[in-house]
Amino acid sequence: MRRDEIHAVYREGLDAVVLLVERLFSIIETQQVEIELLKTQVKELQERLATNSSNSHKPPSADGFNKQTRSLRKKSQKKRGGQPGHQGSRLRFSDNPDFTFFHHPLKCSSCGTSLAGGAASVADERRQVFDLPPLKLEVTEHRVSRKKCLCCGRENVGEFPPAVPPGASYGERIKGFLLYLHKAQLIPCERSCQIVEDLFSQSISQGTLQTITRTCSEELAAVCEMIRAGIIKAEVANFDETGIYVACQRDWLHTASTKKLTYYECDQQRGRAAIERIGILPKFNGVACHDAYRSYSGYSCLHSLCNAHHLRELKFLEEVQNKAWAVEMKELLLKLKSRVEKALGQGKQALCQATQTRFAKSYQAILQQGFEREAEEPVMETGKRGRKKQSKAKNLLDRLEKNHEETLRFMRDFRVPFDNNLAERDLRMMKVQQKISGCFRTTEGATDFCRIRTYLSTMRKQGHNLLEALSSVFAGNPIVPDTG
Repeated sequence: MRRDEIHAVYREGLDAVVLLVERLFSIIETQQVEIELLKTQVKELQERLATNSSNSHKPPSADGFNKQTRSLRKKSQKKRGGQPGHQGSRLRFSDNPDFTFFHHPLKCSSCGTSLAGGAASVADERRQVFDLPPLKLEVTEHRVSRKKCLCCGRENVGEFPPAVPPGASYGERIKGFLLYLHKAQLIPCERSCQIVEDLFSQSISQGTLQTITRTCSEELAAVCEMIRAGIIKAEVANFDETGIYVACQRDWLHTASTKKLTYYECDQQRGRAAIERIGILPKFNGVACHDAYRSYSGYSCLHSLCNAHHLRELKFLEEVQNKAWAVEMKELLLKLKSRVEKALGQGKQALCQATQTRFAKSYQAILQQGFEREAEEPVMETGKRGRKKQSKAKNLLDRLEKNHEETLRFMRDFRVPFDNNLAERDLRMMKVQQKISGCFRTTEGATDFCRIRTYLSTMRKQGHNLLEALSSVFAGNPIVPDTG
């Protein structure tokens, strides 16, 4: 408003001035509300930009190309590289070489006389070369014979073994090798067939690989059920889930893991309905380790929350929102983790009661400090009616306070891990498979993949050779893992 316009209003009298001031105050109030809303939006956007895989639940693939990782581990006093006393490893001589070649001198190095007819003795120096033999497929032909009975004169014909179908077929070892490439190393179907052709000069179609996959899945159905039953009986198990695309739709891959066993199953849902259909957690009576996903917590078994998730959230509150209590809580959890690892190395089963009580009091004191600080923070306006949205800091405080037993269970029972990394590691390769090969085209394909990976992950944990394990499946006598 220009100066002359203000003078004109003044000349109109007191009522005109009051009306003008009221209108200006109304505009200022409206703008103030808009400013508060914009400040809230800016803060949310800044926090969203500051989140990455190290301080939130975002996957590493969302970090972009400017990723800068920083470990939560403290620096040790050790120098980089091999430490004093490290044995190292190198290629060692074989005591039983497959071939031995002698290289005789042809002529005298002094006078040039030929040494062709002279006697030779073996020198002390030797060298060995390790290499692959020429690769080729062995072809075994099976024939049956006829024999006439000397008693009745009937002519009898021999029978082929059950593992030898009519016509030409592939044997158990090449099937196991092909499936090892495709399912264990997650090489796409076309490239797996190409590798076999390059190595053995034998063309194998992708349809043959799909048939081999289906056969293996059917043979492993009973073994996977044994693994599932073994996890139900376990004292401690880790649970997690991740998104997976099946027939271009979003499904969920669920896993249940122990140190010796892994079980995968794909379902269209993520929550309680899927967990009930899988049927492990509803029958489980041990300690279930997982993140804070609500569907897991509704079961009557004991629970333990993943502290790696808590550390990431605390790191965000420390770096982005400058929360002092978050720094103290992070240091307390890491200190407690170190104390547990030290006690484990000494053969203990739990921390002493006095140490547990001291850490528990420190934990509650930090939470109390956090609640007091959050109560002093102004409530950010969102422009929406109803209950105000809580901050990330308040949500984390509520969770840590409500689930303090589950958060600190690892210090009271050393069977319980500090985090849920076991289940997350078991899921990581599933995400790699999706990035390499895309989605599963059918539900049957996803089911076959889950069964075979259940078997392979379990056998790997128990130290079995995966090629031998897969070959045993096609031989009709699969190696059964220890589920006790």
